Amino acid sequence: MDAMVSVPEPDPAELRATRPHLGIDPVAGLTLEDVPLAAIARSFGTPAWVYGAGTMRARARAFRAAFAACGLAPDIHFAVKANDHQAVLRLFAAEGLGADVVSGGELARARAAGMAATDIVFSGVGKTVAELDRALAEGVGQINVESAEELEMLAARARAAGRPAPVVLRVNPDVDAATHAKITTGRAENKFGIALAEAETVYARAARLEGITLRGLAFHIGSQITDLAAFRAACTRIADLARALRGRGLALDTVDFGGGLGISYRGEAVVGVDAYAGAIAATLGGLGVRLKTEPGRWLVGPAGVLLAAVVLVKETPGRRFVVLDAAMNDLLRPALYEAWHAMLPVAPARGPAGPVDVVGPVCESADRFAVGRMLPPLGPGALVAILDAGAYGAVMSSTYNSRPLLPVVMIERGRFALVRARQPEEALWAGERVPEWFG
Repeated sequence: MDAMVSVPEPDPAELRATRPHLGIDPVAGLTLEDVPLAAIARSFGTPAWVYGAGTMRARARAFRAAFAACGLAPDIHFAVKANDHQAVLRLFAAEGLGADVVSGGELARARAAGMAATDIVFSGVGKTVAELDRALAEGVGQINVESAEELEMLAARARAAGRPAPVVLRVNPDVDAATHAKITTGRAENKFGIALAEAETVYARAARLEGITLRGLAFHIGSQITDLAAFRAACTRIADLARALRGRGLALDTVDFGGGLGISYRGEAVVGVDAYAGAIAATLGGLGVRLKTEPGRWLVGPAGVLLAAVVLVKETPGRRFVVLDAAMNDLLRPALYEAWHAMLPVAPARGPAGPVDVVGPVCESADRFAVGRMLPPLGPGALVAILDAGAYGAVMSSTYNSRPLLPVVMIERGRFALVRARQPEEALWAGERVPEWFG
């Protein structure tokens, strides 16, 4: 589960052992892909995002290999919402991945990164007319339609454009993904997809609509999936639906099983990619369809850290607060989802660990990264790495409290480069205007 879980807090050695991209140098301290994080801090300051390109490449290849071992070769589309940086998108494009986008802006980012329009899946429950027109004009490979109403709207736009829309219908299988309530998407009460009970009727309607080229079905039950039983149940329901549609003489050549495969933040048990691929093979592999998938977090989450420095340590009766220069506007997940992120001091530990609350400087009580976390003594200026922050970190950042967006640094094969500079303060108000009558 994404929120706090009843798993013992792992010690630093356990954290590093399960994250092979991390290392420890007796002098330089914590490293990411053999680059000392202290060197990143000296070069670009803190707070800063740091991504390991080698880790992303390795995970993309492992994901593909797991399916190949099961005799499957799904089309893989990276979920841009997880991390939309151009360097990340270009890396995955070079690895042969397409993109899963949920807005016109994400579509533009994917195209700017060199991804072919035909390798792009456009998802999302509330695509505007302008976004649908853009998807048609660009020639995206697939549009995931989420409602009967959207189907009619898209068909009308496609007829007006004289360009058929390549469509799969996203079905809500009414399966609880057993993840955090705010990131589950496959239950009946969620806003996503067409109700399973209505899917056959809507599919038959789509097959008759002028302007629609109907390809098949899609589903996505949520993010941070750690329960394989729930996922298999969703796959089984979609497979049964596919057979029923074919039994009615309706063509179906594509099944898109979404993404959402979880990662272990705290040492909790998660679904391995091999077991995940095996579940797909067992439930959908015999349908004789083109399979598609949209992983995000699994590919990039472990590859990123938020590098921060201690501003001060505040002592109050019964509590010790370690105040970082990073805040909830930088990494929102702990405030939004009660998410647990591992933390490691960058310098070799000196002294026994003790419980501290790790917080940021933003004027909100929710601006905290950890409560009662066991960390060694940390003084002002000490560096801390917040782990597994490569997904849903920088993309959810804001400039709340007029805090500029952070720099982004990419590492690969011992090299590092700045791929986004720290936002200048004057950029915070660059687009603002004062009415002329103010004088």
